[in-house]
Amino acid sequence: MEAIRPIKTEEQYREALKKIDSLINAEPNTAEFELLEVLSILADDYENKHYAIEPLDPIEAIKYEMKEQGLKQKDLVQYFGSKEMVSQVLNKKRPLTLKMIKNLYQNFGISADILLA
Repeated sequence: MEAIRPIKTEEQYREALKKIDSLINAEPNTAEFELLEVLSILADDYENKHYAIEPLDPIEAIKYEMKEQGLKQKDLVQYFGSKEMVSQVLNKKRPLTLKMIKNLYQNFGISADILLA
């Protein structure tokens, strides 16, 4: 069995992905499955260090959902309380309140993690 080492380079990462792909159908409780688990953990660690995803801005997430659902600012009044509040929040002049976050999460389908960022 080949030695397992930390993934430090892009080349090592690509090789690990190839090996993971070849082991993807390994049966549980086998040496191949254990190798798959270890390589997956190492690849995940490399990805987290080199391909970190920045948290999504809550206002940008709201605007994205508005666009996807074909909504206008007036459609958000029920979640924000007033047209003025919608405008202020979307222009980042006023922060989201907990009540707004709760309404958006429950009714608009935006993750609370994103809204609380």
